[in-house]
Amino acid sequence: MKRRRSIHLPNVSHTAPIPMGARVGSIVYSSGISGQDPHTGQLPEDPAVQARNLFINIRQFMELAGGSPDDIVRVTLYLTDDRYREVLNQEWVAMFPDPEDRPARHALILPLRGKFLFQAEVVAVLE
Repeated sequence: MKRRRSIHLPNVSHTAPIPMGARVGSIVYSSGISGQDPHTGQLPEDPAVQARNLFINIRQFMELAGGSPDDIVRVTLYLTDDRYREVLNQEWVAMFPDPEDRPARHALILPLRGKFLFQAEVVAVLE
């Protein structure tokens, strides 16, 4: 049996030959998860829709990894502009409503490829 298992998100993929993430034992790392539409793979222009899709994709990624958002211990957010922080925070609070039970988070402002407004990387530890 292979020790590492690649995780792929249907309709949300990279152009590079890499998986959306990988699991080894109880540890899960994602690649850059984006706000692409989880059904069509299209990237909406509306920042609020990209943010909503981003968190839908994080949830689906975690389910495919064998866990849930409750298993996430750290999220790194990449934003093209600080003005998108509020739409991300709205989705963040919706996914992690308890301020005493949220993963660590760090946000960086930097250019992203194409029309991506933001991406996220997650680290999770499964039971």
